[in-house]
Amino acid sequence: MTIHTKQITLPAGYIVINNKPFDINIMKKKFFNTNIYRNNSATEFIVENGKITEMGTNLPECDEEIDLKGKLIMPPYVDPHLHLDYVYTGRNDGGMVNSGTLFEGIERWHYIKKSQNKKDVKERALAGIREEVSHGIQFIRTHIDVTDPELTGLKAILELREELKDKVTIQIVSFPQEGMYAYKNGFEMVEEGLKMGADCVGAIPHFEWAREIGEKSIHKTVELAVKYNKMIDVHIDETDDVMARFIELLNALVMTEGIGEKTAASHACSFGSADNAYANRMIGLFKKSKINFITPPTENAYLQGRMDNYPKRRGLNRVKELLEEGINVCFAQDSINDPWYPLGNGNMMNILDNGIHLTHMASYQEIEKSFDLITFNGAKTMMIEDYGLTIGRSANFIVLNESDVFEAIRKRVEVLASVRNGEYLFKRKEPIYDLPLNL
Repeated sequence: MTIHTKQITLPAGYIVINNKPFDINIMKKKFFNTNIYRNNSATEFIVENGKITEMGTNLPECDEEIDLKGKLIMPPYVDPHLHLDYVYTGRNDGGMVNSGTLFEGIERWHYIKKSQNKKDVKERALAGIREEVSHGIQFIRTHIDVTDPELTGLKAILELREELKDKVTIQIVSFPQEGMYAYKNGFEMVEEGLKMGADCVGAIPHFEWAREIGEKSIHKTVELAVKYNKMIDVHIDETDDVMARFIELLNALVMTEGIGEKTAASHACSFGSADNAYANRMIGLFKKSKINFITPPTENAYLQGRMDNYPKRRGLNRVKELLEEGINVCFAQDSINDPWYPLGNGNMMNILDNGIHLTHMASYQEIEKSFDLITFNGAKTMMIEDYGLTIGRSANFIVLNESDVFEAIRKRVEVLASVRNGEYLFKRKEPIYDLPLNL
């Protein structure tokens, strides 16, 4: 294969810059004139073979030099909790819910999934991934329902994970949506999902038919994680019921096994309703275990508080208090138009904006650090080691349409470009007006 330019015929793998041919595998690129999030000392960096090799100011000239025009850049957004097999089923026959509750959503999904096939799942999931990536996400953790005798969703997403690995990193949770034990052979299906290649063990203890059974599912989740050397990500206490305290058992078990850093507690809504005496004791134990928490602010606010009259609870975990104690918390999208949530489009800036409002984390000091909730904190939860704009790591980053952190959040700016391994996944122009506002 050859690539034809104006008057030069080049071998595959070469491009022309300033009328000179370059091998893209060995050429050096310099990205300059930029504001790097969490780095006040560097304004440019050099990329070679997809890796960052130098950072600083006034770096040597390179084969290709890209002016970022003073824009703010940061590592790609991370969505650590999504359901790719559910996307765009919210308006299907039987998908629209009336009560807006978690449990009605599960009931609706029970019937919807019976009509899906692998082709349908892949097409919908790919569209959902495309939406997320177009908003600057490059890392996704998706829970895939394995309470399905055919494991249709899991087979589809396993294929997509491999097909798209050069453009987006996808982790898969073997997740029993209808219960590890409430669904016949649910435990066996979770284990089979791990054998097929899922990255994490999932569970939903508050949906099991009795507290003892929910506790059994937590024990089995930890046992499977140890047996197969997998991470853990549990839908836990996703309810306003203050008696739902499965987080206590999960935290104790992973602390005993020494795998708290490999564990994520998703939702933990009831912890936001727990009394302070209990919460303060548990926060101390969370610090010891180093467990991670995932909060989808828009989804939790939408689903919870449905049984309240007034006052209505916001339905979120104690995000602010956990962060103040050094416990890792990240935000997530969770749903894109499914039976649980009618909206969602993978725009993490929208998630961040809602999250900092709902958690009262909008002081100037908190806002300056809040991008961590959709970048570094999510990467830590997913245990992604090759992350961040640091020498030796992959040149994965996004370019925002602002130069200042505070203004980027205040204006909810869009992502102008996403770069993976030093190459653009996409690049868009700054918005222009056909007829500018004249004030």
